Amino acid sequence: MTPPSRPAVAARRSEEPRIVFGSAGIGVDDVVALAHGLAVPALSADPQWRARIQSGRDVLARALAEGRTVYGVSTGVGASVDTDIPSRFQSDLPHNLFRMHGCGTGAALDRAETAAVVAARLASLCRGYSAVRLQVLEHLAALLAAGVLPRIPEEGSVGASGDLTPLSYVAALLAGEGEAVVGGALVGAPQALAAAGLEPLVLEPKESLALMNGTSVMAGIGALALSRADRIARAACAVTAMVSAATGGNREHFDERILGLKPHAGTLAAGGWIRSMFGKGDAEPALRVQDRYSIRCAPHVIGVLADAVTLTKSVLDIEIGGVNDNPVVDADGDCVLHGGNFYGGHVVFALDALKGAMAGVADLLDRQLVLLCLPETSGGLPANLVGRSGEAAVAHHGFKAMQITASALAAEALKTSLPAAVFSRSTESHNQDKVSMGTIAAREARRLAELGETVVAIVLLGACQAVDLRLEEGGRIPEPLMRLHEAVRERVPALAGDRRQDRDIAEVLELLRADALPLPPSSYLRAPAAPGHAPSA
Repeated sequence: MTPPSRPAVAARRSEEPRIVFGSAGIGVDDVVALAHGLAVPALSADPQWRARIQSGRDVLARALAEGRTVYGVSTGVGASVDTDIPSRFQSDLPHNLFRMHGCGTGAALDRAETAAVVAARLASLCRGYSAVRLQVLEHLAALLAAGVLPRIPEEGSVGASGDLTPLSYVAALLAGEGEAVVGGALVGAPQALAAAGLEPLVLEPKESLALMNGTSVMAGIGALALSRADRIARAACAVTAMVSAATGGNREHFDERILGLKPHAGTLAAGGWIRSMFGKGDAEPALRVQDRYSIRCAPHVIGVLADAVTLTKSVLDIEIGGVNDNPVVDADGDCVLHGGNFYGGHVVFALDALKGAMAGVADLLDRQLVLLCLPETSGGLPANLVGRSGEAAVAHHGFKAMQITASALAAEALKTSLPAAVFSRSTESHNQDKVSMGTIAAREARRLAELGETVVAIVLLGACQAVDLRLEEGGRIPEPLMRLHEAVRERVPALAGDRRQDRDIAEVLELLRADALPLPPSSYLRAPAAPGHAPSA
């Protein structure tokens, strides 16, 4: 296929929504849209905002000219704060700082995560308290718009003096060092900058520190994990409704009159999502007065995740829209303030909560699959949902192994949900003697999302198999659930006999991650349409 011409690409990009970076800040929804290429960044044209950016540089210059001490400019960094940096060496410090921190390890962040990081860093710097030049902001916005993104190793941050090591790779790219991904290929920084029509920057005093000393990695990764957690909550409600319908469950468990008597917002939302999948038709007679807890208490379990989504969004909106580096340059007060806004304590608290709630939902769905596989709890469906009839059925095993896989994934999810915050440790010569571990929590939240999505896919396949078996008996399934069933069956046939099902799982995962399943709509996030999913590379 012939690639589109530059004018055609430019025209298409100009039609996409613009997210304006300026003094007002942006939030989670904006970062997610930018990360998935569903919007383009633009710097504010407001002359007052642009003047404020320059004012920060002016305040910094005056402070240095007057001999005032400015951390990371006239002093060393971290525990080396008592080391004076003479003016003739101050221009060396910005480049040495990102070079020193070029010691990240592990896999690189994927394209969407890296874009989210750059967007979050740009948002903080655009508040006008970091004393960076407008040119630095223009370069960041241009890289984000062009999809020219630094290669950022994911390991190496303790999440307290900001995400120093991973963010150092952003600073390095601006300066023409390191590597970047251009069109899916890893290239050197000079070639990458040229692809975006940029020249390397000579970073001036404080600029690399401002680029590195913030919470943008944990916030960017966390924002993407949050959007996935929201989808998991809604998918879990749809699966719960299908399992209930296929097993002759009692819909009374989801009655708003019951849930309203203990009105946690998340529980009410989850109950509404479940009820929406039953439609408005009459219910089949329930086979029992009370279902097992994994069905009866589903609004309360999934509701915790829904409330965790709300909490995490509120925290990340503040974190992304806030000023999170040090020192802070206050142009209004003509002063440089030294503090600890780089600390990721709120982020780790919220993401640890999100992790635990996602793990709880994965465990809930795993228990529901057990109910489907046992005739005594499924309303008499064949053991393990075996789809083969007749004498040959004894040689088939249905969802027996799928249940094992779901159990393994749920167990890993529960293990990974251990709070990262409790592993704070002293580092960097006891300067960073209390750290947040927020970036580790963000990476674990991403892993929890992967595990949760896969459990959703497996149990949804089991629920669809149960629907097929129930329909063969002449049962009725509500129309919204049939639409979900049909969306799965367009890609994955019913399990008539034993076959490998890893490909079935992958097909449903693709549908789920592309928002191609008819799930209840989000109450919390302005979710992008069909963002797709790219695993870490």
